[in-house]
Amino acid sequence: METKAELVFIPSPGLGHVASAVEIAKLILHTDERLCISLLIMKHPADFGVQPYLQSLPSQSRLRFVDVSIDPKTAAQLLSNKDRFLYDFIDGHKHKVSEFVRNNITSNSSSHFGSTRLAGFVLDMFCIFMIDLANEFGVPSYIFFTSGTAFLALSLHFEALRNSSSYDYSESDEELSILGFKNPYPAKILPRPAKSVTPSSILYFNGISRFKETKGIIINTFAELEPFALQSLADAKIAPPIYPIHPLVNSEEGDKKQETESIIKWLDEQPNSSVVFLCFGTLGSFEPEQVKEIAIALERSGHRFLWSLRRPPPKGKLEMPSNYDNSEEVLPEGFLDRTKGIGKVVGWAPQVTVLSHPAVGGFVSHCGWNSTLESVCCGVPIAAWPLYAEQQMNAFLLVKELGLAVEIRMDYFKDFEGKNPVDIVSAEEIEGAIRKLMADGEENEVRKRVKEMQENCRIAMEEGGSSYTSLRLLIEDFISNIS
Repeated sequence: METKAELVFIPSPGLGHVASAVEIAKLILHTDERLCISLLIMKHPADFGVQPYLQSLPSQSRLRFVDVSIDPKTAAQLLSNKDRFLYDFIDGHKHKVSEFVRNNITSNSSSHFGSTRLAGFVLDMFCIFMIDLANEFGVPSYIFFTSGTAFLALSLHFEALRNSSSYDYSESDEELSILGFKNPYPAKILPRPAKSVTPSSILYFNGISRFKETKGIIINTFAELEPFALQSLADAKIAPPIYPIHPLVNSEEGDKKQETESIIKWLDEQPNSSVVFLCFGTLGSFEPEQVKEIAIALERSGHRFLWSLRRPPPKGKLEMPSNYDNSEEVLPEGFLDRTKGIGKVVGWAPQVTVLSHPAVGGFVSHCGWNSTLESVCCGVPIAAWPLYAEQQMNAFLLVKELGLAVEIRMDYFKDFEGKNPVDIVSAEEIEGAIRKLMADGEENEVRKRVKEMQENCRIAMEEGGSSYTSLRLLIEDFISNIS
C-alpha cells in the first residue's frame, strides 16, 4: 500500500475561516491522490454557524473532521478578556491538538487513512502559535491566509514599522504610502491593529512576525486579481514563498433547500442583470434606523432587488444575526406592498447560488474577502459598504486600486459592542451608489472590468493557469516533506 502524506489543517473557529479551509482542502485532495487531510475543529462558545455548516457537508474519503474542542466552561471563561480571547482560545487547544497528532498520526504508522506520514501543519492566519507543535513533531508549517494579498502586505508593512517607530493613526487623516498599494492609503480606514499600538495589535503583529518561520503562505486569491500586491511582496523579500490559489467558490447551501428554491423561483422570473442583491455576511445586520434608509434608497432607485435582511443580536451579545419573524416591523410602512413584484425581502440567502444567477446584476456587500471573491468569480460588480475587520481595506482595494466596485461608504465602521452610535448612511448615498452600480451599457466601466476579471478567474484555475500552477507547486512541496 502506498504511503500517503497527511496534512493537519487548523482553521480559526469563525465560519468564514472554516469554510475557506474546507474549500482549499477539497481542492488539494481533488488535485492529488497522494494526500489526505485531518481538519481540526475548535468549537467557539458562540459557534457562528460552524456546526450546521459542517453537518451539511457530504463525506469525502481522504478528508476527516476532528473535534479537538476544550471544555465549554473553560472556553466561555476565556471570553472575558476581549483583547486576548481569540489567541488565548486557540492557545488553549494546543494540548488537544498535540494529543490528537501523537495518537493518530505518527511518522511511520497506520492512521485513519491507512499508511500515512505527517507532511505538515496548515495553519490559519490566527493559529500561528501552533507552529510550536509542528516544530515539536519535526514537520514544517504553512499559513493559510484567508484574506487577500493586499492585507498580507499591509500586515507585514506595519509589523516592520512597529519595530522601527512608534505610531498612532487613530485620529489621523493622513494619506500613507503602504506596501502592496499603488495609491496613497487613507489612515482613517486602516484595520484596527494598524491604527495604534494596543494590547490586541501587539498580539496580532506578534503572530504576523512568525509568518517568516513557516515554509510557505497559501493565499485565498489569484495572481491576476492582485498582481501589484504580489509583486510588491516578492520585491520586498519579507515573506516565505507565496502560493496564490483561489479555490472554487462554495455553493453548498446545507439544509436550507426550501428558502433556496423560493429565491431561485423569484430570480428566474426577473430579466438578466436586472436585480441588485444586498447581503452583508455571517455577522452583518443593521439597526432599524439604518434599515429604513436602505428601504427608501431601494424604492427610489426603481431597481429590482433581493435583500437579505437580518435582525441584529441583542446589544453586547456575541451572537449571529437571526431572521425576522416579520420584517414589516423594521421596514417603512407599506414598503412591501409598494415594491411587490420588483423586490423580495428574505432572511438568510444562498449567496453563491444568488450571485451565479443571470438575473443578478449588482451586489451591495460588506466586502468580506470570501464574498469579494465570490462576486468577482461570478462576474457581479460590487457596491462597497464595509462593516468590520479588514473590510474597509478590501473596499479601498476594490474601489481605488482595482476598479471592481463603486463606493457606498468606505469609512463606515460597525461597533459590535454598541458603545458608540455608528453613523447612519443616508438613503441618498445608498441610492446614488445603486444607480451607478446598475447603470447600463458603456458608461458602466466597473461592470466591464468585473466581467474581464471573471474570465481571468476562470483561466487561472484551468490547466496551465496561475492558480493551477501554484497549487501543483505547493503539493510537490508537501510531498517533499515525507520523501
